[in-house]
Amino acid sequence: MKKFGFGMMRLPQIDENPEHIDQEQLNKMIDIYMDNGYNYFDTAYPYHNGKSEVAFKEGVVKRYPRESYIIADKFPLFFVKKPEDLEKLFHEQIERTGVEYFDYYMLHNLCSWTDKALDIADCFKFIADKKEAGQIKNI
Repeated sequence: MKKFGFGMMRLPQIDENPEHIDQEQLNKMIDIYMDNGYNYFDTAYPYHNGKSEVAFKEGVVKRYPRESYIIADKFPLFFVKKPEDLEKLFHEQIERTGVEYFDYYMLHNLCSWTDKALDIADCFKFIADKKEAGQIKNI
């Protein structure tokens, strides 16, 4: 496969509401992308107010075999308020995307305003444990 990512941060919309993704148009874009030998998709928890991951499931997971694409997702550190949030948020992302594992998984936006999450919970250990369990292939 060719190396070129399909970013799912700014998707076609049917109106001004970022949650109203034009799934029909997106599916056409995905088909053209895949038909041209590309397969790497990049999404994150907050994109389109949480709907990007769902649009990925609808446009890719439900329409293509798992071995035909690569998915990169990002853990939303900015939503961690207590250690239990780690599992809750990760599980939500698995549900939203419809995958059993992420090919690439990152801690989203490591910076001074996400430092609190690192103080609250061991996010690095959490994703390392998910990798060991097979739910993440690459960190």
